[in-house]
Amino acid sequence: MAKITASMVKELREITGAGMMDCKKALTATDGDMKKAIAWLREQGMASADKKSSRVAAEGIVDAYIHGDGRIGVLLEVNIETDFAAKNEDFKQMVKDIAMQIASMNPPYLRREDVPQSVIDSEKEISRNQALNEGKPEKIVDRIVEGRLEKFYEENCLMEQPFVKDDSKTITTLVKEMIAKIGENIQVRRFTRYELGEGIEKKEEDFAEEVAKQMKK
Repeated sequence: MAKITASMVKELREITGAGMMDCKKALTATDGDMKKAIAWLREQGMASADKKSSRVAAEGIVDAYIHGDGRIGVLLEVNIETDFAAKNEDFKQMVKDIAMQIASMNPPYLRREDVPQSVIDSEKEISRNQALNEGKPEKIVDRIVEGRLEKFYEENCLMEQPFVKDDSKTITTLVKEMIAKIGENIQVRRFTRYELGEGIEKKEEDFAEEVAKQMKK
């Protein structure tokens, strides 16, 4: 298995315009063969999908998802280029799936660009201290920190989370596949997640006192 380097990923991205993660996946799937990786991306519709991402997407839908027990609700806006495409059943199902993803995985951010620098700096510091406390050599600590930061993005940014229905792809990949299928730019614009009782300070009674009260009844 060939070693996939950052420069290889960058070169493939410059050639195809595909996302970094998709380029890395393509190179991994083709054992580092650049020509095969380009073909792989085109077959998957990834290269053309990123080229469409510059087109204006002002139509779309706002979807609502309420979890079965009524304790979690999500409002999600996903944009697409035309009103006609917004009525496409596959597009609407994708939006519903993403809303369910938000309800299930509770991502704090939409994309990594939305993570405040203060949060990134804090995560880096924590990861660095953890690595040093684990006895890792100083010369590899920076690589460890970057790796753990990527993991942070994967867990906390919606577009980088593994899709709950198929964890072999991310939400970004899911959207790109739909772009390739429909032929229009699609943008996940914003979302809000509500959880019943969130932010309310709940009264906590002493367990022993609670049991005593029950026994007196």
